[in-house]
Amino acid sequence: MVYRFLNDQQGPVSVLVKRIQERRTLGGLMVPLLPLIIVLTVKYSDARTHSLRYFRLGVSDPGHGIPEFISVGYVDSHPITTYDSISRRKEPRASWMAENLAPDHWERYTQLLRGWQQTFKMELKHLQSRYNHSGFHTYQRMIGCELLEDGSTTGFLQYAYDGQDFIIFNKDTLSWTAVDNVAHITKKAWEANRHELQYQKNWLEEEYIAWLKRFLEYGKDTLQRTEPPLVRINRREIFPGITTLFCRAHGFYPPEISMIWMKNGEEIEQEMDYGDILPSGDGTYQTWVSVELDPQSSELYSCHVEHCGLHMVLQVPQESETIPLVMKAVAGSIVLAIALAGVGVLVWRRRPRKQNGVIYLATPDQ
Repeated sequence: MVYRFLNDQQGPVSVLVKRIQERRTLGGLMVPLLPLIIVLTVKYSDARTHSLRYFRLGVSDPGHGIPEFISVGYVDSHPITTYDSISRRKEPRASWMAENLAPDHWERYTQLLRGWQQTFKMELKHLQSRYNHSGFHTYQRMIGCELLEDGSTTGFLQYAYDGQDFIIFNKDTLSWTAVDNVAHITKKAWEANRHELQYQKNWLEEEYIAWLKRFLEYGKDTLQRTEPPLVRINRREIFPGITTLFCRAHGFYPPEISMIWMKNGEEIEQEMDYGDILPSGDGTYQTWVSVELDPQSSELYSCHVEHCGLHMVLQVPQESETIPLVMKAVAGSIVLAIALAGVGVLVWRRRPRKQNGVIYLATPDQ
């Protein structure tokens, strides 16, 4: 899975990515941009899920504001912990984490992360030697779990070198998948330790889920709230003779949402374009879906939006640019006043299909 950077407007991630971008240009460096710290979870339904994710990054040549090592933890899109080689302390990033975990928790995991800092430094040097590389390079570890609405769980563990897949753990077969000959050397060494393989499997299937449930309880007022979307449609003539219909949703939480265009009550078979789900900067999300319209057509177009049991239908009149929202089906009472708070990270696409993407993450020693 190619790593993709998501906008973390509250934490250190966005600042660090900018610095890495700047660092790549120094001295003609050709290291691929590292899409840092957050990997998308792509959902094609509006079932509510929760995830616990930890990300570690090591760099071979720190400086210019880039620490040698950083570790960041997230529950869903919310940063919960940070550690870096400059502060050398694991610290809470959410008030409900600070309020519910004792000082000895932070001290214990601070010591563990100092050990991981040294491990990353050593392993990155070994990789550079095997690849015969010098200069600026990166090494990542991602680990975590996901709790689905039906109670089932998933767990993920993956490493990367220079922002590209390096080796991936398969907990069901207790094996590693190597992407090249260098990774195969690591695979052979790690698979020789069966005890460690079983240990990682237990963390992914049991310990992480237990931590996630605990954190969800700590932060339930933030993590388990629901804010319905505000939706509007408009039309734009992007090219002469070609009109595009846009259906835009904003102000919603959680980020799982389904949006499709329909014509005369049936799903449109022609290709629709989908925007990424992006944070609005106030703890809610925004996104859009578009479709080309035949200006001479008399067909009735409508945008269908589903979010946390709420189903909305917006119909497109022939001459109007924007129209009011039509509520078609509502599960429970709906409050249309939106409470604005917090920040977020993009996560889900809109098409309601039965496919899931993946998240990769690490143990609560982060």
